[in-house]
Order: sequence, then structure tokens, then C-alpha cells
Amino acid sequence: MAHYGPFVMRDSAQHAPALTPTYKTSVLRSPKNALISIPQTLTEMSGPLFQANELGPKDNDLILNFAKDGLPVGERIIVHGFVRDEFGRPVPNALVEVWQANASGRYRHRKDTYIGALDPNFGGCGRVLTDENGYYRYRTIRPGPYPWRNRINEWRPAHIHYAIHGDGWSQRLITQMYFEGDTLINTCPILATVPNDEQRRGLIALEDRANFIELDSRAYRFDIYLRGRRMTWFENKA
Repeated sequence: MAHYGPFVMRDSAQHAPALTPTYKTSVLRSPKNALISIPQTLTEMSGPLFQANELGPKDNDLILNFAKDGLPVGERIIVHGFVRDEFGRPVPNALVEVWQANASGRYRHRKDTYIGALDPNFGGCGRVLTDENGYYRYRTIRPGPYPWRNRINEWRPAHIHYAIHGDGWSQRLITQMYFEGDTLINTCPILATVPNDEQRRGLIALEDRANFIELDSRAYRFDIYLRGRRMTWFENKA
């Protein structure tokens, strides 16, 4: 991967609009002027580079990595999938970071004042590196939905936050994963900003019954696609 060239430019038409009045907190964060495209340099095209020894042995197990005097409460699940670029090529050694609310819909954050109970044995964050085929896997508790002050009686669907570092800074992606069958998905103002149904479906993890663990965990499949590189160094200049 180190010999690949620059990344394909983003297609802004595929992105949600910055200003979406139905998603109220987007209004204050929306830029007032047109965005400026910055040419890619070696800094954006190279690194970061992660090593397996930088991760702890339980970083990919959110059930155990914060447990103190017992196991966390909630439905145990496995989430797995592949990280590929837009041309279908695997992205090995990508860092996949996740964070989430607990089973009652509450984050371990000082500003989260929701009445859902904090779980003393659940931290709600973890990370994993993809293997040579771009495959990743982690274990966690299925998060609960929670209310938020967007409109009257608004609830967010159950979701897990993702931050992915590929083999270049230009591939960095922040996104959210939702769960197949959640009835709150169709009324979520954040998901409604996604331009089309195909893209929205791409944010929904599918139940993967073949990988259920008997008497233990259900499984969900969630594949992730990052920007791809368009040439090799020796064929053209960056």
C-alpha cells in the first residue's frame, strides 16, 4: 500500500448537506461560505501507521475491557466485517475505533444526564486493527436508544460510532452504524440527511445468523468503504 498514489477526490454530491434545519444542531455548525478543496500532499497520502503491539489484549472486547466486579448488563453481540476502498480492495492494518451508549442508552460521559443507568462494568469504547484481508471483529453490548432534544419526544436509534484510520489521512472516516429492524431508523433526522436509500442501507448492520454464538451472542455484519487510491507512484506524479 505504501507505493500507491493519491486518493480519488470526494464526490460532494454523495455527502449529506451541511445545513439541515430538521437536524437542529447542524444549523450552528454549518459553514457560511463555500468550502475550499485542498490539494493532497504526501502528508495526507502517507500514514498513519499502526502496530498490533500498540493495542491492548482486550481493546476489541467491550464486554471485558472495563469490567471490574462483574460483566456488563445487556444483549451480547459480535460485530464484524471488512474495510475496503471504493474499488473493492482490502485495507489492511486500518484502525477501527468504536464508542457507544450502554444497554440503557447512556454514555459514560460527564455531560450525559439521561436517566438511564450507568453500568459500572461497561466503558463503551474499544478498537481493533484489520487483518491482511481488511477484516475486523469486536464484541460488545448492544446499545440502547435514547431521547435527545431535537424535536418533541425525539429518540435516536440504537447505534455505534466509528472512527476509521486507513493507510492515509485522506481516508479518515467518522460514521455511525445502525441495526437492522430498528423502527426508529426511519424517523431519525440525522439519517434523513443521507442523500439516498442505498447510502442509508449502507449504514445499517445486517443480522448475521451464521455467526451467532450458541447461548452467548448474536452477530451483525457491517462492511466499511473508504476512499481509494487512483495510481501508483511510478506511473504518475501525485
